[in-house]
Amino acid sequence: MYKYDRFDQEIVDARVDEFRDQTRRRIAGELSEDQFKPLRLKNGLYLQLHAYMLRVAVPYGMMSGRQLRMLGHIARTYSRDYGHFTTRQNMQFHWIKLEEAPDILAELATVEMHAIQTSGESIRNISSDHFAGATDDEIADPRPWAELIRQWTTFHPEFSYFPRKFKIALTASDNDRIAALSHDIALKLVPGPDGEIGFCVYVGGGMGRTPFVAKLIRPYLPPQQLLSYIAAIMRVWNRYGRRDNIHKARIKILVHDLGAEEFTRQVEEEWQLMLPTEPPFPQAELDRIAVQFAPPPFETGLADTIDPAAAADQAFARWLTHNVHAHRQPGYAIASVSLKPPGGIPGDITAAQLELLGDLAERYSFDELRSTHAQNVVLPHVRKADLYAVWQALDAAGLATANLDLVSDIIVCPGLDYCSLANARSIPVAQKIADRFADYDRQKDLGELKIKISGCINACGHHHVGHIGILGVDRKGTENYQLLLGGSGAEDAALAKITGPGFDEDGVVDAVERTIERYRELRTDGERFLDTYRRVGFEPFKEAIYG
Repeated sequence: MYKYDRFDQEIVDARVDEFRDQTRRRIAGELSEDQFKPLRLKNGLYLQLHAYMLRVAVPYGMMSGRQLRMLGHIARTYSRDYGHFTTRQNMQFHWIKLEEAPDILAELATVEMHAIQTSGESIRNISSDHFAGATDDEIADPRPWAELIRQWTTFHPEFSYFPRKFKIALTASDNDRIAALSHDIALKLVPGPDGEIGFCVYVGGGMGRTPFVAKLIRPYLPPQQLLSYIAAIMRVWNRYGRRDNIHKARIKILVHDLGAEEFTRQVEEEWQLMLPTEPPFPQAELDRIAVQFAPPPFETGLADTIDPAAAADQAFARWLTHNVHAHRQPGYAIASVSLKPPGGIPGDITAAQLELLGDLAERYSFDELRSTHAQNVVLPHVRKADLYAVWQALDAAGLATANLDLVSDIIVCPGLDYCSLANARSIPVAQKIADRFADYDRQKDLGELKIKISGCINACGHHHVGHIGILGVDRKGTENYQLLLGGSGAEDAALAKITGPGFDEDGVVDAVERTIERYRELRTDGERFLDTYRRVGFEPFKEAIYG
């Protein structure tokens, strides 16, 4: 795990002091809200319906035990005892008092955390595969590169005032676990023609009002040229991005309007102009960072099996089936913790649960925990012999729901319960769907089925790439829900299609059930919902929904 050096710490501490003064001036009336807004947004502080919300950066989803305990402390002290994990691997606190925000940032700084650039028109939290460094399906660990990009882009003077926000994701696996192609830039580590690992570069993904899947603009980029090539991409966008229209300001619009071929030509041209004067690639810095992501001291010679006596526990066996994944090191496993319990709010976690996970990470996972884009968390390095003890602790804390990638593992934004931008509530819809499909045998029978819900067109719940997506809209002052089908946020990325007229809250839950029952009628052995949809097409499902 990356550890701050003195420069990192000094930068974060100075930013806290700066924001404390800005907050004091706002409370004293020396700054208007219009003057204060861009300052607070650069520090992750939003003004929502009922209170301020603070978004804490979790670079590439990694946290230590002491960081989790600090998040638990903040939840308990400042935010009604809970926090919320987001689809960009960050943590949000929804009940913040303005006068207390600087104190929270100061406490975060003591455990190498901050909220810098988690909002505003800046380069946001760098996201990466939550299985990085643990899975056997990656060709290299993407996290050192993610950290290098994080450092390079933080406070970068040329890229501090973009037309709109900008999001970068990295993966090193053919299995896309972070919805990479929904990002402004997606970087995939790939082998090059000479055997050296480089990057496949995609640009122009995004959701919101006009969703797009990112376009491939370079199949192979040598690793030493990564930063200069990203700079060329951002310079082209910074030059031509639509600052006159917030709805057309994202890079996805520029890529679409120019076409991928012309956009690529302009990036390559800009890059060639830059290269003669670009500073050398900071290889020594990358090497320094990479050392901190060395594999933990795994034990060797461990049994690569689960204790049969423990596996006889039916509830534990279910958890093993759905929440435990293969590890690259024999004798170890990747244990995923679902934050989608029956009747719960997806992504929410209490202070006590945060503290427990910190303790479990320290005791059983080399002091590492990862947040995921699906609003769950991961203990990446657990000995198989310890899985039953981990599960028992999770079960006692209400964290042992066995439902990863099943119908109740729903991604959902905070919606109209919290967000001032939302048109409709999303949380109650997710809860009703989860209740409707609460029976474990029914969920298991349905298999992989990803439902994603957003309370407005900004698509924070990723509804565009759900196998089943739900979008809340305002229809003449009434909450209304559109149903979408056939999306994917994985390596087979695709945008979902709107089925037709919307529904009220209970009606959309019924429509989801009719959709799923039609899938059961049409599927063949082994087919996921998405497979069946792609095989039979849109019309059979539309008929089931509307009659």
